[in-house]
Amino acid sequence: MVADKGKKSKVAERGEEEDSDHIDTELVLSIERLQEIQDELEKVNEEASDKVLEVEQKYNEIRRPVYDKRNDIIKSIPDFWLTAFLSHPALGDLLTEEDQKIFKHLSSLDVEDFKDVKSGYSITFNFNQNPYFEDASLTKTFSFSDEGTTKITGTKIKWKEGMDIANGGSHDKKGSKRPFTEESFFTWFSETQHKDLSEGIHDEVAEIIKEDLWPNPLKYFNNEADEEDFEGDEDDEEGKGIDEEDDDEQDDDEDEDGDEEE
Repeated sequence: MVADKGKKSKVAERGEEEDSDHIDTELVLSIERLQEIQDELEKVNEEASDKVLEVEQKYNEIRRPVYDKRNDIIKSIPDFWLTAFLSHPALGDLLTEEDQKIFKHLSSLDVEDFKDVKSGYSITFNFNQNPYFEDASLTKTFSFSDEGTTKITGTKIKWKEGMDIANGGSHDKKGSKRPFTEESFFTWFSETQHKDLSEGIHDEVAEIIKEDLWPNPLKYFNNEADEEDFEGDEDDEEGKGIDEEDDDEQDDDEDEDGDEEE
């Protein structure tokens, strides 16, 4: 009887091993099939990305003459870009008083993707003749590499004598110097270096101009964004006022109850 139990035990162990091997084999096969599906999805995603780029390239060409028409109209509106910048919640704080004087000579702003879209873009500020610098335009360019780095180049501004506000020049008050913390917006053009996008380093000013201001600057010129924020603040204040009134009434009721109990 003991021998029979031993045989049955070995048979059971062998069966468990075979079942385990079967499960492991099925698991491996399932993972392999899953990997094949993922590879197939990756190919579809790559095709989709290529198609999206083609569409972006097509519509960039369609938008270009429309942007040119818009720029022509903007040139007839005094201080358009200065007003739009100052009204923007993120860009307005970047302009010093001296910067604002220079922006009055800004005739047009242009954001343009490279032809293949994915390899970069440029932002160009075009100026009328002015007493500050010789340049007719100031450009900052962002070139993306396949390795994930960004090469940034910017115009080296040719300031006229005594007008280099980026380094403390051009001040109305005699003997005064701009505080160190008040940095000119125009230092942005000299901030050029190789940056690794994988480290999460971005040029926030460029992204705001490209993705937010450029598509619809009229919204900021009309101060619509600020009006929406202001309406929200008013609602909060009104709600707060009502709550405060309710609290005051509740306090009065409690005081009256206290007096009655006494």
